[in-house]
Amino acid sequence: MEKTIISAERNNWFPNFKEIYRYRYLLVTLAWRDIQVKFAQTYVGLLWAFINPLVNLIILSFVFGKIAKIDTGEIPHEIFTITGLTAWTYFSTLLSDAGNSIVGSQAMIKKIYFPRLVIPLSKALVGLLDLGITILCLIIFMSIYEIYPGSNIIWLPVFILLIIISGLAGGILVSGLSVRYRDFSFVVPMLVRIGMFATPIAYSASLVPEKYKVLYYLNPMAGIVEGFRWSLLGQGPPDPLMIYSILLMLILFIFSLFFFSRIENKMADIL
Repeated sequence: MEKTIISAERNNWFPNFKEIYRYRYLLVTLAWRDIQVKFAQTYVGLLWAFINPLVNLIILSFVFGKIAKIDTGEIPHEIFTITGLTAWTYFSTLLSDAGNSIVGSQAMIKKIYFPRLVIPLSKALVGLLDLGITILCLIIFMSIYEIYPGSNIIWLPVFILLIIISGLAGGILVSGLSVRYRDFSFVVPMLVRIGMFATPIAYSASLVPEKYKVLYYLNPMAGIVEGFRWSLLGQGPPDPLMIYSILLMLILFIFSLFFFSRIENKMADIL
């Protein structure tokens, strides 16, 4: 029988991924529980995963496509917008859910030992259900408009992975910060709303003035959303400046793991 020794003096720089792997069944169990709770006692159940992105699509298409008349080239504005929404919806949901996950699980954290990182990681699995449904909506819309991916589709898994890492980077960091500073439960929804308009979802990043491009791509999701759209629609090569988004996201992910590991052993006492 394996013995687990818990010490508040452990000085880990990063989470113990071997230990997390040993708790993989707990990770899957937590994810499955959240999926069941998410749609429990609802009349339309899983249909909410379709309804939410469709409502956002209608609003953004009307505001940016009909009123602002944003030019999206040969790509219909509806298709242009839903590709951006597909990436953004998963990221924003993961950021919010993972960010609140540690505080929301404080009762379990105080009672038993397990790697705390399992909790925000489980939210990434839950979000994959919504991501899959949103991609299904995207496929349906693309079929209606007779738009089909080209050879760039081979890059799609790469950008999906980047979206997952980006959501986890923010979610893990916020979950750790929220242990000490509960204000983040109010800050994150505000940042998500601002970020939705600071990310090229319903408009192209090419519309951003050249002098602001570097600053604009310091938003990690700006380059990732553009790359995700390019892999599906192939409308012009992505801006080379998107590398700033990817690099910043990777730095944020590494820092979030470091910060989380430093506070992990003190969570039960603080909560």
